[in-house]
Amino acid sequence: MGKVKVHRTPPSLDMTPMVDLAFLLVTFFMLTTTFAPEEPVVVDIPNSVSEIILPDKDRIIISVADDGRVFFDMDNQGARKQMLQFMGDKYGISFTAAQQQQFAILSGFGLPVGTLPQFLDMDPDERKTVTQPGIPSDSANNELADWIVFARMSNPKVRIAVKGDRDTNYKVVERVVNTLIDRKVLRFNLITGLEQEV
Repeated sequence: MGKVKVHRTPPSLDMTPMVDLAFLLVTFFMLTTTFAPEEPVVVDIPNSVSEIILPDKDRIIISVADDGRVFFDMDNQGARKQMLQFMGDKYGISFTAAQQQQFAILSGFGLPVGTLPQFLDMDPDERKTVTQPGIPSDSANNELADWIVFARMSNPKVRIAVKGDRDTNYKVVERVVNTLIDRKVLRFNLITGLEQEV
């Protein structure tokens, strides 16, 4: 008598839990990711071997574009409003509550303080089309120094970093550093990219 052959089915693997897990991970990363704010100018930073990491909060970034324009950015929204109020008081400019709110969520700016009210009244899409001339930082009109002083008054534990383009004229960066030193800011960082070791 012959053997009875048992019909065998190949093993199957249910992929439904794996797909669910993949979608849960994608959803988690989408919800927890913070996007980098859009910067008013693209700065091509030089490389160095320093590995000091800038803190995620309580920081000021002074960016210097390749054409010498100076931009200012501060991350704390409450301190930004207070800093704008100090600047308005000094320069005799009154900012509305809507303008203060727009300034608080602005990613960075490079404008003389006198033109800020008109800039803040624009739509966000319209602001992107405006070429910002940079914050005055020369010896005759140094508004950058006032922004630094009032930023430190509104948030005393703030850290300052200078982010200069690799093609920027050295004199412009030197002027920004001298402005910091004149305002008794003796500890600040220079933002660079990490140099790849060969």
